[in-house]
Formats: sequence, structure tokens, C-alpha cells
Amino acid sequence: MVVGVVPPSDRLRFDMRIAFAALVLATQLGAQQRKPSVDILDYDLTITLPDAGSTIDGVAILTIRRLARGGANDTLALDLLDLTVKSVRVGDRAAPFTHAGGVIRIPLGATADSARVTVAYSGAVKDGLIVSTDSAGRWMAFGDNWPNRARHWIPSVDHPSDKATVTWTVIAPSERKVIANGTRLEEMTVPQKDDPDGHAGAPIAVTKTKWRESKPIPTYLMVIAAAPLVEYPLGNTACGLMEGGGCVPQMVYTLPEQRRIVPGAFAEADSVVTFFARMFGPFVYEKLAHLQSLTRFGGMENASAIFYSDRTFRTGGVSYGLLAHETAHQWFGDAVTAREWPHLWLSEGFATYLAALYTQKSRGDSAFLAEMSGVRTAVLGDAIVAQRPVIDTIETILTALLNANSYQKGGFVLHMLREEIGDAAFFRGARDYQDTFRHGTALTDDLRAAMGRASGKELRPFFTQWLTRPGFPEIESAWKYNAATGQLTLTVTQSGKFGNFTFPLTVEFTDAGGTPHRSRLVIPAERESVFTVSAGLRAAPSRMRVDPDVALLARITER
Repeated sequence: MVVGVVPPSDRLRFDMRIAFAALVLATQLGAQQRKPSVDILDYDLTITLPDAGSTIDGVAILTIRRLARGGANDTLALDLLDLTVKSVRVGDRAAPFTHAGGVIRIPLGATADSARVTVAYSGAVKDGLIVSTDSAGRWMAFGDNWPNRARHWIPSVDHPSDKATVTWTVIAPSERKVIANGTRLEEMTVPQKDDPDGHAGAPIAVTKTKWRESKPIPTYLMVIAAAPLVEYPLGNTACGLMEGGGCVPQMVYTLPEQRRIVPGAFAEADSVVTFFARMFGPFVYEKLAHLQSLTRFGGMENASAIFYSDRTFRTGGVSYGLLAHETAHQWFGDAVTAREWPHLWLSEGFATYLAALYTQKSRGDSAFLAEMSGVRTAVLGDAIVAQRPVIDTIETILTALLNANSYQKGGFVLHMLREEIGDAAFFRGARDYQDTFRHGTALTDDLRAAMGRASGKELRPFFTQWLTRPGFPEIESAWKYNAATGQLTLTVTQSGKFGNFTFPLTVEFTDAGGTPHRSRLVIPAERESVFTVSAGLRAAPSRMRVDPDVALLARITER
């Protein structure tokens, strides 16, 4: 996901406290970290959309597996806000239920370990499914569920720890094109005798469209689009790199007036998917669609159907950096999902860093260093980094987690981890993490374990230092050349503002003859450290630099 304005390559970052004032939710992390007594295996969702307004009819058939029995475990709790539940069935029988406080409670009693629960419901949608009419009078609707807004229109266990497959059957006026997760199974005109909204005049044509996502995904990624969209095919891409073999079909859907700006950055869509698939494992979904949409975010990484903001398309189009960021989520966030919200950096940090890696691959090392420098600048300038750690177990407003800790600091921590263990171990560990948790969920310790296996190193101190405490090192470096002895020393002083850190530091000096020399120092968690960088120099160095490769997340003052 991308919000607001980011590092240099694509201007994607943000001040979330301003941009998302409208999205502040009352739901707290404590409520989100519940451990349901059931696992939802599959959602079969039928949604009937109106020609105007926001009233929908829905039928949700949930295939569940019971995880525990007895007491509260004998009641199925489903999230659903705003809408009216008309009936509930467990198996083939009508079931009693209560619906209060945004939760449907359904007694399961002696129901078998696996069961099908059907919920029929209706009402005017207030969130989650964004419904709007544009200046041309065109009605459209787009799912926009992050973080826990699926509950506004889908009876669900609305938490990222519970992933499920999903089938969408959408009944909508035929002039709307319906796109959803997965692959399209059916699209057919259905008889419609009356205007579905009771308006005067002739009946309108109605189409039933069915989509199926066969890979488990969390509810925040389950979406539909219904709008007057036109398709621009990008063709079969990343051939041989799709899970199960074959190619990844990619396409772009825009409103007709924006069709002229495509392909634009989407010309790189094949290159982006190919790059990530070769590095981290196969692309796992049935297709990858890119849609102009009504998402409140700059981009939203819905599995197999990325939604980009309408404003992005109307103000120049999607940048390659935004394309890379959202596509990276198909691996980190979608295929492997952070199990709990405090570990959001496993999604956003990876997407931030992978977008920078694509910059390096496609634009070169200088562009990559410039981007990482921008990422670092964003971290150093954001107050939240000084107040909270990346793994933030205190924050209660989920949207507030969309901050520089989850994005830029998380991404830069991965950059430093790569420096710490080396390229081969880093990419081997990331691939192991993907292979182990693909189609499932993970926590930070799972990534640490994978990287530890790949590198043979105990990485707990690294992860603890950079992810569980606020801030970053503030260091001052001072060079001193002694002409009498030819000795070059470097003094590194830590401010201690956020405590002292231990970290590797690359330093470089250029001798009087123009030859560069590098040293890799290990800075201890002490106030002051002095190092002899070179001895026997015949003349003072012509140039001295600290951290020339932008490899350290620190505020550095060179004296």
C-alpha cells in the first residue's frame, strides 16, 4: 500500500496523521488480536449491486473449520457493521443468531468440525465498498478494505491472521465491468424484468459475473470493482515464473478518458514481476490486474487486482516506483501476510525496499543510492520514529501504523540486514521465508529465523536493536591526520539520544595520489570510539567519507 508522498523515485509517502484523519477507526489492536475458535476456509459471496445509491443485497456462504469446542468456542463470531442480517443457516438448517455491536453470534452447538454457514444480509453500505458517482454521472463501486473495513459489507473474520479462498458472484447493471480477485469463471446476462431500484422506465440489462480466487488471502485483500472500465491487455508476462507453471496475464483497467495514458509505467509490468519472481519465488495468483479505482490510498495491493487511486491516473499516471511497490506486495503482504498488525513492516518495509531494488535493477546503482538516501531522510525527519519502535504493540489506531516506521525505517532495516549478512545470505533467507510461509502468515521472528538459517548468524540482537526500540544512532565523526607519524584516526561519538547502538560502519579516504581506501569498522554501543584507519601515510588524505554507500540508518555529522 502506498499513501501520500514517498522517496524520490515515485513520491509515494505521507503524513498519515493528516491524510488519514477520515480513516481513524475506533477498533483497537487488542480487539484485533483475538484468537477465533474457527478458521474460515472459504468465502462464497454473492453481491447484488444497485444502479444508483449504496444499498446492496448479499449472501455469504462460509466454509468453516472448528478449532476448539466448549463454552465460548461453541459460538461463531463474525464481523458485520451497518447492514441488516436477514437470516442465518448452519448447514441446511435455519439457525438462531444475535447481531449487536458489529458482531454476528451464531451458536454452533454439536456442529461437525467442518460446516457451511450462510448469512443473508442487506443495507446501505457506509464503508469498505466505496460507492460514488463521478462528474459524468457514472455510478461505480470499489472494494477498499484495509485495514479492517471488510466488515462494513462482508460477514467475516476480519483479521489478517485468518486467510481464506474466495468466490465472488456479482450481479450488476451490464454497463459496469466487474473485476475481482482471481480468475473470471463466468460472465452472463441475466433476465431482469424490472428496474432493480424501482425507478420508472424500462428495465435495465443486468450481468452476473463470477470470479474465483483459489489461493487463501486475508479479508483486507478481498475486493470487487464495478465501473465503466475499459481494458488494456499487457499480455502474458513472467512466463515460467507463475506458481504451477505458465505465464502471468497482466492488464490495466481505466475509465475511458484515461485510456490514452496507458501503458506508461505499465510497460515495465512484465519486468517488475519477472524481477521479483526470480528473486523471491513464483507469482502465486491467477492474473495481475491494475485498476484505476476509488481507493483512498495511493495504491492498494489487493491480491491479483491492484487498485490505484483515481487521482493518480488523472494527474499523470502511475509511476514505475508505485507499480513496483504495489507489485512487491503480491509476495510480501499478500502471499505471506503479517499475522498481527504490529508486524506490518513485514509488508510495507519489504515493499519499500523491493521498489528500491527494482530501481537499482532498472536505473542503476546511482539511482538506487539516491532512493535509499531519500528513504533515510524520511526516517530521520519523522517524529514517530523517535517516539515508537517499528514493531509497535502500543498503537491502537490501525491507520496510524501507516507511518515512516512501517515503510521507510522497515525498508532501511532490510537494507542494513543485507549489509550485515551479505547479498547471498539475504536473498537466500528472503526466499526461504517466502517458501516456508507462502499462502500463510508470519511474524517478525519467522523472518529472523529464516535469515539466521541463511547466514548462520544469531540475528536476535540486530532485530531487537532496530525493530523494538525507537530512534536511530546520531553520530559525529572526526578525522585526524598526524603528519609526524603518518597515522590517520577516526573518532566516532554517539549522542546517546536514543541510547547507544552497535553497527558496522564503512569509511573511505582518498590518499594524496588519488587512490581510494576503504575500511569496515564495527562501532560498539559506547559513547566514543577511536580507530586507527591507516598508518604510514606520507601525506594527508585528499578526501574522507563516512558511510559512502548509504548503508547505515543514522544521522551523521562529519567534522
